[in-house]
Amino acid sequence: MQLRSLLLLLFLLTFCLESRSQVGGITAYQFLNLPNSATIAAMGGHHIALADDDLSLANRNPALLNESMARRVAISHAFHPAGISNSYVGYAVHKEDLRMTFQAGLQYVGYGDFTRRDVTGQDIGSFTASDYALTLGVGRQLSERWRLGVNLKFINSQLADFSSFALASDIGIHYQDTTGRFGLSLVARNLGRQVSSYNELREPLPLDIQIGINRELKYLPFRFSIIYRMLNRWDILYDDPNEEDESIFVGFDQQTNERGAGAIWLDNFFRHFVFNGELLVGKNRNLRLRFGYNHGLRRELRLNDYRSLAGYSLGFAIRIKRFQIAYGRTTYHIGGGINQLGVDMGFGPKR
Repeated sequence: MQLRSLLLLLFLLTFCLESRSQVGGITAYQFLNLPNSATIAAMGGHHIALADDDLSLANRNPALLNESMARRVAISHAFHPAGISNSYVGYAVHKEDLRMTFQAGLQYVGYGDFTRRDVTGQDIGSFTASDYALTLGVGRQLSERWRLGVNLKFINSQLADFSSFALASDIGIHYQDTTGRFGLSLVARNLGRQVSSYNELREPLPLDIQIGINRELKYLPFRFSIIYRMLNRWDILYDDPNEEDESIFVGFDQQTNERGAGAIWLDNFFRHFVFNGELLVGKNRNLRLRFGYNHGLRRELRLNDYRSLAGYSLGFAIRIKRFQIAYGRTTYHIGGGINQLGVDMGFGPKR
């Protein structure tokens, strides 16, 4: 009965929240949606339904915390342009008597140095801007197939002499069948509120309720995931009056030369989806080739006059005993993409 109550609570959350359009620019702390690891970056920016020993995945869904992550350190850094840095470090421990796995992680985004000027435009020094998120999480094995997890986040943003602070949490539940080849997750990310703000106006947090499945094929070393994001917000279209549609979901009205309601509905529907896959190479799966496709990201960042790989991502991971190095690349623009490197190390006896 307790498990059913938890499932009912998460289900009601997806329908009780207010729905608004145009998600960009209406919430604070958007850095929380940046990929915190090379794995996430290579898999389309979202990966919530795979429970293995990759500790960085638990930052997105705490229900994925399990004993194979115990005494592991995950470190990642993304190389953004203009001197912007996005780094993450995490560590986990497991308590067998409690059937719980605990994690601590820190995500940091630094935006570089800026020139400070007075009202006349004179250079009077410099200032910096940065964002931090300290995450403390716990995951518990409820039964053979079910896991529950909670992250608590302490969020801080600094801009010169100004700062803001927020408290948030992630709540997730994960199901895995007895074969270990199928996983299903439901997670509510960034539930919380801003405690102090830059001014008198308190801004909402980037709440995102997601559901995802992960499936490994029986006779082929390949697994794939399908994630539906923004369950709490249906309309995520950007109303661009200059838009010239070039997607496969075309249904123009012959009289007005505008997209029909069906084409608009399909476009909005598929913007919620992220698809990714992973090919496991070798007897011990020491080489993993990854790719992802984020349709919402592609539609938002596409160019009408040029073809680009916006929305596509790829990467790999190489494991040598208890040491793993991963690489992920996400394409945002025809001019280039973001490269992300990650290192995962295990300490103590192997589980």
